[in-house]
Amino acid sequence: MLLCCYLPVISQTKTIQTKTKTKTPNTMNPTITKKAIVLGVLLVLGLVFFTIVNPFSWNDAGNRTVVERTTGEQIVQFAPGIFYAGFFAKEKEWPNQISVTYQDATAQLELEDNGIEVGQIMIRFSDATTADVRGITQFILPADEKEMILIHNTHRTPQSLVVKRLAPYTKECLQSSAQLMSSEKHYGGGRAQMAQDFLDQLKEGVYLLKTEETLVYDSMEMEKKRVYQTEIQYDKKTMEPKRKLSSIKEYGITVADAAITDVDYENKVDEKLVKIIDAVTKSSISKQELMTAQQQTLTAKAKGEQALVEIEYQQKQDQTKQVVEAQTKVKVAEQDKLQQKIAYEGAILEAKKIKEMADANAYARQRIMQADGALEMKLNAQVEVQKVWADAFSKYTGAVVPQIQTGGGSTGNGALNFMDIMTAKTAKDFALDMKVKN
Repeated sequence: MLLCCYLPVISQTKTIQTKTKTKTPNTMNPTITKKAIVLGVLLVLGLVFFTIVNPFSWNDAGNRTVVERTTGEQIVQFAPGIFYAGFFAKEKEWPNQISVTYQDATAQLELEDNGIEVGQIMIRFSDATTADVRGITQFILPADEKEMILIHNTHRTPQSLVVKRLAPYTKECLQSSAQLMSSEKHYGGGRAQMAQDFLDQLKEGVYLLKTEETLVYDSMEMEKKRVYQTEIQYDKKTMEPKRKLSSIKEYGITVADAAITDVDYENKVDEKLVKIIDAVTKSSISKQELMTAQQQTLTAKAKGEQALVEIEYQQKQDQTKQVVEAQTKVKVAEQDKLQQKIAYEGAILEAKKIKEMADANAYARQRIMQADGALEMKLNAQVEVQKVWADAFSKYTGAVVPQIQTGGGSTGNGALNFMDIMTAKTAKDFALDMKVKN
């Protein structure tokens, strides 16, 4: 804007100088030169004055500007860009979001990147142990003009707001969250719970707590100890946690986010945790060994039972096999007996048949023999006898008739006579009746 004001003045000055040079190319007019100098000085003084009493101002994005006018009126410019502030007005920029960081060991109370470092915050757990907490909390300033003017009038600067209100409120919420658990519980898995309690108290207000005394057994020192347990107070009607009035809600300040990045326990807690870890490790090893032994026992028992089952099953198989074999033998014996019985009965029948046939044949032969006097048998016997002596006689090499004969007698064939004699003898021996009976 100031540049826009300067440009007409510079242009006018150059025009005057050009005209002067045109009129007096060789010599300078003292009257004109003095006028130009005076006019230039007045213009510069006017620009300086305008700069000092400039009624316009600029608001950067991400900030808001609180304006105090000469009339006493206060306004807040939230939108970024140029705006009319008024002549001789005072202005103060505030960030829309202020981050309270507690990362470093010492505080750095300077506003850098809309954040102020207040140093690590020490907390105390319910077992009286301490720790240093690192983290960051982001607060959003109100969008309401009246609330923003109230903050401005109360604290005047962002540093004052952080140091006197936001940092103490953050510390109070952290310490209240730490009192709800012991360091051992926090280490053993309570980090997320503590972070949740911390964020809830930042947004809604600090819990009202109560302390109860109990006796617990310390496994490390092997004795009972008196422990004071801190708990949240609840409203009996609504069952909501009772809270302290939030010191930021009355100014319309809200919490954007909060994160606990690290918790550094004191040495006593670290030493205790080392002992707990060692004890847990030994306990885990013992449990693992016990589980291994139990598993081995169960395995051996299972194997023994399996062997017994296999033996019993094998014995049952053998018994079943023997029973089956015995039953088979019985059935086979019964079958053999049945077959023998059948064979016996068949033999008896066959014997009876043979006997009956033999009797029938004998009877038939007897009847035949009675009918023909056993002619066929006698004939067969006669034939056989004749074959025998005929064969023997055929093999005889001597003289059939005597070589010397005395006396006279009938002439005949000696061999034929011999055969007649033998035939007659055989017929006599068998009492063969050669006559045919009618």
